[in-house]
Amino acid sequence: MRRRHSRRHSLTREEHKLRTRRALVDAALALVSKDRSFTSLSLREVARHAGVVPNAFYRHFSDMEALGLALLEEGGLTLRRLLHQVRETGLPASEIARRSVAIYVQYVRAHPLHFLFIARERAGGSPAIREALRREVGHFAAEMAADFGALNVLPHLGSASRLMIAEIIVQMMLDAAADILDVPAGRPELEGELVERLVRYLVVVLLGAQAWRDQR
Repeated sequence: MRRRHSRRHSLTREEHKLRTRRALVDAALALVSKDRSFTSLSLREVARHAGVVPNAFYRHFSDMEALGLALLEEGGLTLRRLLHQVRETGLPASEIARRSVAIYVQYVRAHPLHFLFIARERAGGSPAIREALRREVGHFAAEMAADFGALNVLPHLGSASRLMIAEIIVQMMLDAAADILDVPAGRPELEGELVERLVRYLVVVLLGAQAWRDQR
C-alpha cells in the first residue's frame, strides 16, 4: 500500500512540475503579446503572471535567457517533422511545395504568440536568443537541403548550393509569418490568397535555382 501511494504521489508531483513549466512558458508568451519585448520582461514578472513564486522559476530555467531558448525550441521540432513528412510523400515537387506552405500557414495561425516572439527577437533582444534562432533556421534549412538531395530536386547543384537555396526559402517563409498573422480570423479566402502567393514565391525561387550553377 505504501509503495502504491508513493508512486501516485510521485506521478502527481511530476504532473505539477510540468504544469508549472507550462505556466511559465505561457506567461512569457502572454506578456510578449502585450507589445512587450522579451528582454524587457523580468523573472519576477513572469513568475507572478504564472502564479508561482520566483524560486519555482529556478526549478525549470536557470534564467530568463534559458526560458527564451525554450520558447524557440518549443514547436520547432514539431514543425520540422511535419514538413519533413510532406517531403517524404513522393508527390510531385509542385504539390510538395503547396502542401508545405499550407502546413506552415496553419502552424503559424495555431501558434501566433510563438511567432510574435520570434519576429521581435529577430530584430533585437538577447544575442544568445538571436544565435539560437539562427541555429534553428539552420536546422530547418539543413533538413530541407537533405530532402532536396533525396528527392532529386535541383540535381545539378552541389550540397552547398542546395543548402543556400533552402536557407533562402526558410528566411522567406519566416518573413511571411507577420503577413500570416495579419490575416483576420474567419476569412478563409484571404488565407487562401496568401497561400497561393507564397506558393508562387517558392516556385520563383526554385525556378531561379534551376538556372544557378555552382561556383568553380
